[in-house]
Amino acid sequence: MSELLFVYGTLKRGGRNQRQMAGLAFVGPARTQPGFRLYDVGGYPGLVAEPDERNGVSGEVWSVDAAGLARLDRFEGVAEGLYRREVVPLQSPFADHVVFTYVFGSAVTGRRAIGEEWREA
Repeated sequence: MSELLFVYGTLKRGGRNQRQMAGLAFVGPARTQPGFRLYDVGGYPGLVAEPDERNGVSGEVWSVDAAGLARLDRFEGVAEGLYRREVVPLQSPFADHVVFTYVFGSAVTGRRAIGEEWREA
């Protein structure tokens, strides 16, 4: 069974860690509902909920099987608490779908706000 996964940083097509998506299926571009922002958390982005953010975050939706999800959970440091995999509300055409993403697991105090889109340096 496959799940939908929203990626917004180095896992996107053309990103430096896109090879982690090998064997998974790109579905399409996407944007979160307002209320999310990206921060630079050490040369890669961390998505956090911020209720007053009006734009949301741009990224991609991928169809991910169980093996791919387990691989990505390890890569994203879910067991260590670096990220948490959570359902994220997206705008149309994914507004009526259950879509997961990786939410940064630590405070972003003192970190540089990126805004709505991560761009590789």
